[in-house]
Amino acid sequence: MFNHSSFRITSPRNGDILNRHDGAETDESLLITVKGSVSGTATVTVNGVAATVEAGEFTCQVPISRRTNILEAVAKTPGGDCADTITVLWDKKSFKRFRFSIDDNIMFLKDLGQHPEDYSSLFDHWYLAFWQRMHLEYGTKVHINIYYQTEGFDLTNMPTKWRDQWQNNADWLHLSFHALANNPDRIYRNAVYTQVAHDFDLIMGHIRRFAGNEVTSRATTIHWAECPKAAVTAVRDRGIDRLIGLFWLTDGQCTTGYYHDPATCEYINSRDYWKDTETDLVFVTCDQVVNSYSPEDVVRELDKQEQSPHTCELIELLIHEQYFRTDLQYIAGDTIISYYKDDIQQRVIEALKWVTKRGYEPVFWGDGFCGNPTEIPA
Repeated sequence: MFNHSSFRITSPRNGDILNRHDGAETDESLLITVKGSVSGTATVTVNGVAATVEAGEFTCQVPISRRTNILEAVAKTPGGDCADTITVLWDKKSFKRFRFSIDDNIMFLKDLGQHPEDYSSLFDHWYLAFWQRMHLEYGTKVHINIYYQTEGFDLTNMPTKWRDQWQNNADWLHLSFHALANNPDRIYRNAVYTQVAHDFDLIMGHIRRFAGNEVTSRATTIHWAECPKAAVTAVRDRGIDRLIGLFWLTDGQCTTGYYHDPATCEYINSRDYWKDTETDLVFVTCDQVVNSYSPEDVVRELDKQEQSPHTCELIELLIHEQYFRTDLQYIAGDTIISYYKDDIQQRVIEALKWVTKRGYEPVFWGDGFCGNPTEIPA
């Protein structure tokens, strides 16, 4: 007897973003293998292509030719028909690419805002001068996620003095919303829509005021990469459709995967990118938090990403501003904590040497399709 409940597509998965590593690619299509489970006697087709059915599994090769593709598997049985449908995307003419993002930024803006007379250029500030050097030497595109406020400063104090310079460097330097402030810890763990909407609009309004719309993006990282689904839709409603997350599991849990359950996080972590078709958000997997490793281990850990073609097409490198600051301290109970690392710049350089040596191209995830400019029918 045919079991309708067991009939489903198992590979690819709904929301998968497929590229040259997932099938045979031509200018017209990507030929992928579709597999699924089937119980009992049935004739199965996928998008009209006849599938082979054997030992409880069906399989066939199906071409996809659009950015967004529907795969419909249909089982015909004497007792009636049933179907399963998923959505997959095609990253046509994909290539190896990378981006560097920096979280938790506010202190360099405080320096600029409180002492504008000391900086005739943005790049007179040592922090931006370093990132400019990384751009000039490695082509790096740098995405800076910022807070609205810290002790003694908020973005209302940021002058428009360098607005033209921000705009003139927007081809490699972006700014975006991160959070209202560093604290309280896990600020958006239980957030509601209106909270995220308010903080996003506040920060982005000031970015547009002092730096211009040119530096903005369709991508960001919400602080701690943690936010309920209903609240995340606030950024999607405001044009953000790429979110960076850290989807690895620790003791079976993931607290930096936004609203996704552990099983979903584990799956996303096995891919470079994945789309939640319900929220219309693409999630890009962070490959390395660079400040967490010594210069030598930066290279060793990135080497691990090359073990699978599904984790080394897009490389997201992430670091945090506080590890650059000798003057920034946090109080935890009776303990004063400093995150400063005296080799932090070398850690960045080692990561950039790694991607450069392997032929990765610098991109912004918000440009084209996750940095891919290839146009394709929707």
